[in-house]
Amino acid sequence: MIAPTDHELIGRWKNAPAPLLPMLHAFHDRDGLLSPDTMQSVSKALKIPIADLYGTVTFYHHFARSEPGAPAPQGKAAARVCTGPICCRRGAKEILEALGPQGATAMPCAGRCDQPVPVLRGGEVLVGTSAAALVSAPSPMPVPNPSGIEECVFSAIREPQRARIDGYSHTGGYEGLQAALGGPPEDVLQLIADSGLAGRGGAGFPTGTKWKAVADAPGRPKTIVCNADEGEPGCFKDRAIMDYDPHGVIEGMIIAAYATGATRGFIYLRYEYPDTSRTLERAITEAQDTGYLGEHILGTDFLFHLYVRRGAGAYICGEEGSLLNSLEGKHPFPRNRPPFPVTHGYENLPTVVNNVETLTSVPHILRRGAEWYRGLGLGEQAGTKVISVSGDVRRPGNYEVPLGFPLRTVLYEWAGGPAAGHTIQAVTMAGLSGGFLGGDDMDVTLDEPSISSKGSFLGAGGIMVFDDSHDMVEVAKEAMEFFAEESCGKCFPCRIGTQRLTERLSGAAGPDDVTEWIDEVTDIGGAMKATSACGLGIAAPLITDSLIRYFSADVAAHVQS
Repeated sequence: MIAPTDHELIGRWKNAPAPLLPMLHAFHDRDGLLSPDTMQSVSKALKIPIADLYGTVTFYHHFARSEPGAPAPQGKAAARVCTGPICCRRGAKEILEALGPQGATAMPCAGRCDQPVPVLRGGEVLVGTSAAALVSAPSPMPVPNPSGIEECVFSAIREPQRARIDGYSHTGGYEGLQAALGGPPEDVLQLIADSGLAGRGGAGFPTGTKWKAVADAPGRPKTIVCNADEGEPGCFKDRAIMDYDPHGVIEGMIIAAYATGATRGFIYLRYEYPDTSRTLERAITEAQDTGYLGEHILGTDFLFHLYVRRGAGAYICGEEGSLLNSLEGKHPFPRNRPPFPVTHGYENLPTVVNNVETLTSVPHILRRGAEWYRGLGLGEQAGTKVISVSGDVRRPGNYEVPLGFPLRTVLYEWAGGPAAGHTIQAVTMAGLSGGFLGGDDMDVTLDEPSISSKGSFLGAGGIMVFDDSHDMVEVAKEAMEFFAEESCGKCFPCRIGTQRLTERLSGAAGPDDVTEWIDEVTDIGGAMKATSACGLGIAAPLITDSLIRYFSADVAAHVQS
């Protein structure tokens, strides 16, 4: 096959919606890196100052670049090894050392904590716990919960061929869209509000309220954005949903567009999911060919166009302001708020930003009703939550639980508990962002009120389990190193604070007196939480707060060593 020329690649993407990322990826795929000539061509085509373009490109982890006079890097063909919290304890460091002579580099958590250790090489994902054992393997299929509790998001995901449009249609797919188009958009807005569905990406904002704000906001065209970046360590639920139920995400976005008056949509997908990207592109083509996307959807005047835009490796792009700036081809810093995306989102116009799990819940609600969905939760909680469990349990994976369900039941009965002879000493909540829970505080239920009462939050639902074989100060240090590396640097409380906390957890700085050390670390964290510009700087100190709360003896030993 003849490789496309620079002119052909520029022409293919120059006038496309959100053109910068796909244009950069096209050159990166063709050449394995971004050369100075490529950077000049992209700068000229998109009218982006070359200094701004370099600043944006170098912000991302996965774009390899060549420089005049320097040895050409191996680029995209070089292996990248996940060194997330779970993979580091499953052989990642040894794999990185073994592949190092071939140009391998480390990357942050790649969203396969249930399938360690992922290694990206070119457009392929390999997994294994040693360099000699790396193989290509599909994402694990979510297994039914052992309690037989009714599910929503996972209720049909295990049906044969659910990822293809024929299989999806045979299992109730697009019936929700057809029901929505049978009435006015206002009915959809009311149904989603009545269901109690809230954001499942971490913030927990009521979905119906967000959609209505966009529907009522002036300005067009309106946009639906699916946040599929999923960069939080310990979270891998969205990958499973997109791999096995891509049309569920698409149908949810189309329904959201109908309800709000949006005519365009983007799935912002993290770089580390190349197989998922191909699955989504195929599903979008199927939906277009069947009349569910494009002009005159199902014979109506409703139109909606959908595009996949793949990131390039930046944890902060999971924050909606950073994500929108990334889509627009800008430096992906968080945005100041207000204004909010519902009025000033993509291209400064009204925009819905929803998580994969949130959007996939929508078709089920349209088919089965608001009362059904609310009834899936326990007590006062509405609906379900997909929880990603990994680490020191016998059955890691994704489990869909009723909100309000006991954490210990998931850990010990569903996920099988720790290996024989070990006990669980801590779990992380919300990936890393919620810090640790330990001791009696693990007697919580999986909902925000219960978990927030312990100083943490449920967030996106990533739970990493650490048994009694681990040094929790070391785990905390690695977590803070991750936050320090991924801090965008826009605000100094986060930029400096994560570095100072890393130094104290590594023993490189800080008082020798335990009380003074704790006071200093607490003071740094308090300043970060009070003044940081986005959630990263607010969440990172929960690591040290919870370490001090549950592992004071370990902290004392660390300070005095």
